[in-house]
Amino acid sequence: MSRISIEKRPRIAVYCGSRVGDDPVFAEAARSVGSGLAERGADVVFGGGSVGLMGLAAEAAMAGGSHVIGVITEQLLDKEVANHAIDELRVVSDMPARKAEMYREADAFVTLPGGIGTMEEFFEVLTWRYLGLHPKPMGLVNTDGYYDPLLAFIDHSIDRGFGRQSARDLIVVGKDESILDDLLAMIPTLGEDSDPDRPTILDHGGPGHSDGDTH
Repeated sequence: MSRISIEKRPRIAVYCGSRVGDDPVFAEAARSVGSGLAERGADVVFGGGSVGLMGLAAEAAMAGGSHVIGVITEQLLDKEVANHAIDELRVVSDMPARKAEMYREADAFVTLPGGIGTMEEFFEVLTWRYLGLHPKPMGLVNTDGYYDPLLAFIDHSIDRGFGRQSARDLIVVGKDESILDDLLAMIPTLGEDSDPDRPTILDHGGPGHSDGDTH
């Protein structure tokens, strides 16, 4: 485990479920990722709820000293039981605004087990990365083989001519929080833009406006 030493603390977006799943191993993984980010000197941005894996990861990160930002929509404010104990809770109008805010605040993304909402967040940011709209690394925590079918599907899409290996190679996959070492090491130097003319997803209309050969 390495703690990166840079002037600005990195901030990691954590994507995961608003439920805890059917096995305690998922909750354990969420807590481990949260505390692992804190131990490595990283801050957190997440979906703002106090329930499920997202709540557990955020609480563990805060307990370890991370600055935690939650971003939640007005519609989900009560449904996901907003976490008012975190450092910052930002309420936005809708899901596209929520995703754009999390993207904007993050230097990298890590995805824990979750459902269709988690998958939508993961694939959207992966698509943006594949299109060259951002350089932010992406990690997938494959707890108890949860994402084996997803990775098999991505490989299948490549085999059948609907995907490219270069997109698959953008995903850093690991079984536990040790993935954070590789993920943090891949973050571009914070505070510096290696390519100030690089287009970003926000220049392209924000979430839901991806272009290119991704279908």
